[in-house]
Amino acid sequence: MPRRIATLLTSGLLLLGLLFAALLVRVPYAQMSPGPTVNTLGEHNGVPVLDITGTETYETSGHLNMTTVRVTGVNYRMSVADAMRGWLSPRAGVVPYETLYPDDRTADEVDQENAEEFSRSQESAKAVALRELGYELESETIVDSVVRGGPAEGELRAGDVILEVDGEPIDEPAQVAEVVTRHTADEKVVFTVRRPADEEEAAATAASDSADEGADEGADEVLDVTVTTAAAEDDGRAIVGIQAGTAYVFPFEIDIELADVGGPSAGLMFALGIIDKLTPEDLTGGTFVAGTGTIAEDGRVGPIGGVLMKTIAARDQGAEYFLTPEANCRSLRDGSAPDDLTLVSVGTLDDALTALEHIRADEPGELTTCDD
Repeated sequence: MPRRIATLLTSGLLLLGLLFAALLVRVPYAQMSPGPTVNTLGEHNGVPVLDITGTETYETSGHLNMTTVRVTGVNYRMSVADAMRGWLSPRAGVVPYETLYPDDRTADEVDQENAEEFSRSQESAKAVALRELGYELESETIVDSVVRGGPAEGELRAGDVILEVDGEPIDEPAQVAEVVTRHTADEKVVFTVRRPADEEEAAATAASDSADEGADEGADEVLDVTVTTAAAEDDGRAIVGIQAGTAYVFPFEIDIELADVGGPSAGLMFALGIIDKLTPEDLTGGTFVAGTGTIAEDGRVGPIGGVLMKTIAARDQGAEYFLTPEANCRSLRDGSAPDDLTLVSVGTLDDALTALEHIRADEPGELTTCDD
């Protein structure tokens, strides 16, 4: 066989092998892409995203869209070719697989954590919005989450209101750990909790007691729950395996209806949507504003992941302005975000409200942007 033909044949086989490798070899990466955006002032699947009852609400216009990121599933294994396409695409982000699905947590645990963060962000958004409007809110210490496999699993439930620990009244979450850590491992701790009535049990009770006048339908239950402590792996201190948190008593009903969304990044936009619906002032002036960011109880706006994908999703839907956590601005200064989308830098809820004042007054030059 002539040398030239042999060389061409060998090169062809090597190229074919590389192509097969690109298609078949899997790499430890996952992909993010722009996800759906939802107007917090409108409806999603025919249901109001923010449903406020028991107080006066006002008409709104424009958009205050929360944004999401679409990610590849837990069982998806990226090929070399897919990774290359993702790295080259301006509409995709390739990240280490463990960024989305850590090795020390199962997919179910990740989903549960995202759901809990989403729920907490809703409660924080409600509280921050109402405080901004001048409401004084009462708060309660609750079991925010129960660690799977921990001592409290099966004994305490997420949502239990913690009234006392070992007979000591609890006014704030930090007190729970203070009392528990006075113990050593394998000692008993008594939690006095108010447990919200289970909906199914409440319905059954209501049905069976419907003939009894004055029946206490679905009443919360106060009970003592005993938990045996365990030793923390890092320092041996006594733990019971719960995360204590704060729940607020709101003066009226605020329901946030949005399924299949997780994580805390919609907190800012929920807070703004609530304020818009509860005030005569139209916050957007009819403008399409989108954004993202966590919201802390003191009104601080925190950074989130996948911000570039969220800016693309927002612009695809027609957004003119994007409220961006100031800590995320640096990552967007490379010009990768859509050119015709104004990235407004916000560090607090007040920053966002001030930005909306300038937007509805058509004063773009007064905005603090990520380019500043």
